[in-house]
Amino acid sequence: MTAIKLVVSDVDGTLLTPDKRITDATRAAVRRLHAAGIGFTIVSSRPTVGMGFLIEPLALALPFGSFNGSSIVDPQLRAIEHHTLPASVVTRSLAVLEHFGTDIWLFDHDRWLIRDPGGEYVGLEQRAIRHAPTVVANFAPYLHGVSKIVGASSDPALLQRCEEAMREAIGNEATAVRSQTFYLDITPPGRDKGTFVEAMAQRLGIPTAAVATIGDMENDLPMFARSGLSFAMGDAADGIKRQASHVTASNEEDGFAAAMEIILKQQGF
Repeated sequence: MTAIKLVVSDVDGTLLTPDKRITDATRAAVRRLHAAGIGFTIVSSRPTVGMGFLIEPLALALPFGSFNGSSIVDPQLRAIEHHTLPASVVTRSLAVLEHFGTDIWLFDHDRWLIRDPGGEYVGLEQRAIRHAPTVVANFAPYLHGVSKIVGASSDPALLQRCEEAMREAIGNEATAVRSQTFYLDITPPGRDKGTFVEAMAQRLGIPTAAVATIGDMENDLPMFARSGLSFAMGDAADGIKRQASHVTASNEEDGFAAAMEIILKQQGF
């Protein structure tokens, strides 16, 4: 087996507990990776502005990925790569989400735009990303420079139908995938967590076989497919678990730390 030189972790549902905390065991596991000379970084569907609070407690020194990997930023939150959706795709995506009646959010590099401050997941998202939304009357003036669109709904079956319709509407001009059972993300084409893994491996001069990944949702599958070792969280759906090399405990049971223990022991640490 190729020695692991880099660990790439999802954030929500993986690195963080359900109440968005970093546990002591997770902090200790990341410190042990650093001490062992194994690189560590994160990639998430979160906007860039929603990841800054993780930099210091995780001692992040490498670039990390936001918007499902379509943006790569340095630890000062400066863009290294930043991709956006074509305005025509934004228009079509909004039409599909309107048809299904989901709450709709737009993100650019540093803003979160919403129309309804009373949307059912607005409070949850604000607590999660530690950033307040900008309320706008309509999205028409903001169709250019969009990094991500989110359709939010507490009806998983409706959101699954919406995802299917979205993929038909946008084709290969964007990527539509659920990052949570209640969030459907539309992000720029040709970029995902798998391309982030490839970009980081190239940056570090290592093969992708030397990368380990860990996550819990469908949007993590591209990075599983492009890494030498992959871990699915214990609370992931069965279909996600089948695509991973290993299954660890849940994010309520320090599954991230348990997975890192496997990597460190395999390499004699």
